[in-house]
Amino acid sequence: MATFYLVRHAHAIWTLDENRPLSERGSRDAIRVADILHEYPVNEIYSSPATRARQTITPFAERLGLQIHIEPDLRERQLGEEKFEDFFGAVEATWRNPFFSHPGGETSDAAQKRGLAVVKRLQAKGPNEAVALSTHGNLLGLILQGFDLSVDFAFWKSLTMPDIFALEIGGSHPYIYRLWRDSG
Repeated sequence: MATFYLVRHAHAIWTLDENRPLSERGSRDAIRVADILHEYPVNEIYSSPATRARQTITPFAERLGLQIHIEPDLRERQLGEEKFEDFFGAVEATWRNPFFSHPGGETSDAAQKRGLAVVKRLQAKGPNEAVALSTHGNLLGLILQGFDLSVDFAFWKSLTMPDIFALEIGGSHPYIYRLWRDSG
């Protein structure tokens, strides 16, 4: 059975730059991510190219002495080219209709296929391995939805920064459970 630890990046300093770094709180939480994941056997670590995703998983990688492999397909889903006055409404529209995209954006269907392809490729590479994937909230939710159709917009909206979910696949049914604890 393969286990994937899907990590949503920690809190970042808000800028329009997709390569924004973690905030002070995000840096502290990245250490908590390492503390939590250290309890589980992990063979490899992959990350979105975004700085905030890499910085979130770096303390864990350093603790284990593992290299972080950059995986471009773990990048955030592009919502659209415009600045959305109602960000949550814009995201909800893409969850309601997986084939809808805002101008210049990526559909949920396309992002999900991209994320699931990473999981399937890594599962085929090591069907009994444990792999950490550091990514973004939308993609994390869409990957999990590929294994559990109850994952929806409300689920996405409930995610924290950071967040961690374990996904076990290869048995008769996928098993998903949350590892992140808000208070620490």
